[in-house]
Amino acid sequence: MLILGLESSCDETAAALVTDKREVLAHRLARQDEAHRPFGGVVPEIAARAHVEALAPLVEAALADAGVTLADVDAIAATAGPGLIGGVMVGLVTGKALAHAAGKPLVAVNHLEGHALSPRLADPDLDFPYLLLLVSGGHCQLLLVEGVGRYRRLATTIDDAAGEAFDKTAKLLGLGFPGGPAVERAAKDGDPRAVPLPRPLVGSGEPHFSFAGLKSDVARKAGKFPAADLAASFQQAVVDCLVDRTRIALGKAPQASALVVAGGVAANGAVRGALEALAGEHGLRFVAPPLWLCTDNAAMIAWAGAERFAAGLTDPLDLAARPRWPLDPDAEKVRGAGVKA
Repeated sequence: MLILGLESSCDETAAALVTDKREVLAHRLARQDEAHRPFGGVVPEIAARAHVEALAPLVEAALADAGVTLADVDAIAATAGPGLIGGVMVGLVTGKALAHAAGKPLVAVNHLEGHALSPRLADPDLDFPYLLLLVSGGHCQLLLVEGVGRYRRLATTIDDAAGEAFDKTAKLLGLGFPGGPAVERAAKDGDPRAVPLPRPLVGSGEPHFSFAGLKSDVARKAGKFPAADLAASFQQAVVDCLVDRTRIALGKAPQASALVVAGGVAANGAVRGALEALAGEHGLRFVAPPLWLCTDNAAMIAWAGAERFAAGLTDPLDLAARPRWPLDPDAEKVRGAGVKA
């Protein structure tokens, strides 16, 4: 089985070809860092235009890299949400056009499911069910992954996601864009105990996340401490929050075969190290995708498409793009949570 995957949900445009044997035959990606750097964050209109310009050439290049044509592809998988709606529409409409032109099935992929299943692309021994910490710029959730399309949400953020807090902290400290890697680099030269910062909800027994208060305290203390110390202290506070919440979730998911982390923040070395230690405490395998699979990419979309296609899940060409799309639509709404929950 050969799947073409397309990703355009935020500020990375990507196309990939992946087989059901976990072979990544091609992966092409165009970043938009330089376009957004003057603004210190992603500008949706700029991102959407860049996707329009980049996606078709990336598809052509990926097919050439793999030495195949569109006729050789078994299905086309495209991110259909959640994300910045302009970018999502670019990728989904392109996927629909290619599927229609080539007479191939369309698989509409939830971007979060792409992250959730990406560890299985890299690790053939990872079986369901597993506990997943999905931590990215727009989302921070703990999910019991029971199978393809079967997710039980155990916790979510009631305000900001961890990745968003990283980005805002980088902007407050003048560390540059993208924010997550910039904070991690600065933190290596800082003291994680130098600046007292809150750990929202830690020790409360509350299963959900909150990072707004932490971000606000960083804003109050920016300029009063060395940037490296503030970056290191912020990063440690986030790690402490993630570990505390994940420990609670492990108690609610005794059937989990492994502790898994995915999403852009999963590329952070301090986060990975702390979660690996937590998994060891519970006698569980720790699984994290390679760094290139943590950030947004098309290989994870192609792989999620392969898993869904193998399960007989395809979608009509009139399917609409979705700016919001929960993995567990039946999860109880969290008191005080905003639309991201």
